[in-house]
Amino acid sequence: MAAARNALTPEALLMMDTIARTGSFAAAAREMGRVPSALTYSVRQLEDALDVLLFDRRSRQARLTAAGLELLEEGRRLLNEMDAVANRVRRVATGWESQLTIAVDGALSRITVLELVEGFYGLRTADDHPPGTRLRLRTEILTGLWEALLSGQADLSIGVLMSSPPQAGIEVMPLGEIEFVFAVAPHHPLAESTGPIDDALLLSHRAVAVADSAQRLSPATVNLLPGQDVLTVASMQAKIEAQARGLGCGFVPEPMVRELVHSGHLVLRAVQRPTQVARFGYAWRSASLPQARKAPRGLALQWWLQQLKSPATRRALLERHGDPCTLRAD
Repeated sequence: MAAARNALTPEALLMMDTIARTGSFAAAAREMGRVPSALTYSVRQLEDALDVLLFDRRSRQARLTAAGLELLEEGRRLLNEMDAVANRVRRVATGWESQLTIAVDGALSRITVLELVEGFYGLRTADDHPPGTRLRLRTEILTGLWEALLSGQADLSIGVLMSSPPQAGIEVMPLGEIEFVFAVAPHHPLAESTGPIDDALLLSHRAVAVADSAQRLSPATVNLLPGQDVLTVASMQAKIEAQARGLGCGFVPEPMVRELVHSGHLVLRAVQRPTQVARFGYAWRSASLPQARKAPRGLALQWWLQQLKSPATRRALLERHGDPCTLRAD
C-alpha cells in the first residue's frame, strides 16, 4: 500500500491528465517535453505500483480502462484540491484566515447577515484575488453564543446578551436593543384580554420557548413561570410560527413580528410584567488567558468587525426582517 501511495504523486496524476486530454502517448510526450518511450515507462511503473492496467494496449489510441478512468477523475479532483490548498496557504500567509466561523443569534436579521456575506465574497486582495477565507455560519441561542466562543467553535458571535458577565479572553462591543412584546394568535384565549395580563393568568396558558443551544454551559431560561406548561422549539422563527397557530403564548422580538401584527396574524397584549428589552452585543476571542498577549486579528475577522462598527449595519441586524426577495441594501 505504501508503494501505491508513493506512486500517486502530483506529477503522475498530471501525466494521466495530459495523456487523456491529448488522446495519445506521443502527443502527451510532446506537450510534457519528454520522449514517448520515457512516458510509456512511467505509465508502466504507475501500473505496477497500483497493480492495475490503466490503458487498453489493444487500442492505437490512449484508451483508459475502468481503473484508469477512476484514477483520472480522482486525480483531477486531487490536483484541484492541491491547488486550492496552496491558494489558501498563500492567503493565510498574507493575513487572511483559512476559515472564519460566525455564530449568530436567531433573533437577528438573516437578510442582513447574508448581505454581509455577499459583501465579504466580493472582496479582492492586493493581487486581485478573493481572500480565500471559508465562511461558516451557525445559529446559536442565548448562552450558546458564549459557549461557541469559549470552546473555540466560533471566532465571532453576533447577538450575545450583554447581561452576561464578561469572560476572560473575550472582547465585547454593544450591538443595540430589541424590545420583546407579548404576542398571541387572534383566536388564542388571551387575545380577548382587555387589561394587563398578570402572572396568575399566564400560568394557566402554555408558553412557547426557544431552547438554549448551550451544551455544556448552564442554559438560560427567560420569561417562563415555575410550573407553566411549555412547548420548546429550536428557533425564534419556529416560536413565532407556533404562536401564530395558537399553540402557546410568549414574548417575541417586536421587529420580527411587526408584519404579522400588521396583517392580523398575531395580536399584542399588555402584561403586568415590566417591558422586556434585551441588550445585544457582539464578541470575539482575543486571547486564551487573561495575562496572555492579545492574539492578532486575521483580516477576515477585521473586516467583519469593521462592518459591525457601522450604526446602519447594527440597526439592520436588529430590525430588518421580512421577505429577502423584496428587501435590498440601499
